[in-house]
Amino acid sequence: MEAKLSSIDIPVGEDALSGTLLTPSGMPAVLFVHGWGGSQHHSLVRAREAAGLGCICMTFDLRGHEGYASMRQTVTRAQNLDDIKAAYDQLASLSYVDAQSIAVVGLSYGGYLSALLTRERPVEWLALRSPALYKDAYWDQPKVSLNADPDLMAYRQQRLRPEDNIALAACANYKGDVLLVEAEHDVIVPQPVLQNYAAAFVQARSLTTRLIAGADHALSIKEHQQQYTRALIDWLTEMVVGRRIALAKEVVATRKQLLKDQQGAAAAQLEQAAPVFRGDIRAVEKTSG
Repeated sequence: MEAKLSSIDIPVGEDALSGTLLTPSGMPAVLFVHGWGGSQHHSLVRAREAAGLGCICMTFDLRGHEGYASMRQTVTRAQNLDDIKAAYDQLASLSYVDAQSIAVVGLSYGGYLSALLTRERPVEWLALRSPALYKDAYWDQPKVSLNADPDLMAYRQQRLRPEDNIALAACANYKGDVLLVEAEHDVIVPQPVLQNYAAAFVQARSLTTRLIAGADHALSIKEHQQQYTRALIDWLTEMVVGRRIALAKEVVATRKQLLKDQQGAAAAQLEQAAPVFRGDIRAVEKTSG
C-alpha cells in the first residue's frame, strides 16, 4: 500500500485556495480458503466484514467441492494447492489490488494449504483457524485417503518441529503477521497442532493467538462463529487499517518538516509570507517480502 499527499489549488472566484489531498493507493486484498467438506459460502460473512474495511475479498470453492464434488474421491493436496495459487494469482492480477498487501485466511485443511502457499506466493498477513496437519508422505494420493489413516490423530498429538512437516517448515520461513485461532474443544485439530504451528512461526513479524472457549472444530454454536468473526475482523483492522494510518502519518509528518524548513529559510531572508507546500509526498509500505 501507499499513501500520497499532494498540494492542490481550489479555485474560488479569482483566487485559488491552497489545499492538500491525502489519498491511499493500492487496495489490500483478502483470499479466503475453506476447509475440507466446506464451501466458499462459509466465508462470505467474514468477507463482507473485511470488505467494509476497504479490502478486496475473494472466496472460491476448492476442487472436490460444490461444482467439482465429483472429484472428492480423487483430488489431491497438490491439486488443491494449485487451486489456491490460481485464485491468489487472479486476485493479485487485478489492477486495483496491491499485490504486496494480500491477506490469506484459511480454515482447517484450507489453513494447512494456506501455510504451504506462503512458500510460493507473497502473503503479507496470514490468518489460520484450526489449521490441520497431515503427514508429508503420499502427497499425490487422494486427500480422502489421508483421513482414513488410522495414525492421523496420533500424529496430531505429537510435538512436531519444522523439519518434521512441510507446512511447519513453511511457517518457520514466514516473515509476515500471523493470527492463530483455536477452538477449545476441537477433537479434529487438537491443541498440540496449534502449539506446533505457534512454535514454528519463529520469524513472523507478529503472532496473535485467540482461543474460542467452549467451541468445537465446526464452531457449531452461532455465538462461537460470531466470536471468530470478531477476532478476525479486529485483527485485520489492526493490520490493514493500522498500516494505512501509519503511512498517512508519515506523509503528514514529512510535509510538516518541509514547511518548517521552508519557514526557517524564509525567516533568514526576512520574508513575511508564510511558506506554502507544493508537490507530492509518498510513503510506501514496507512489506514482509
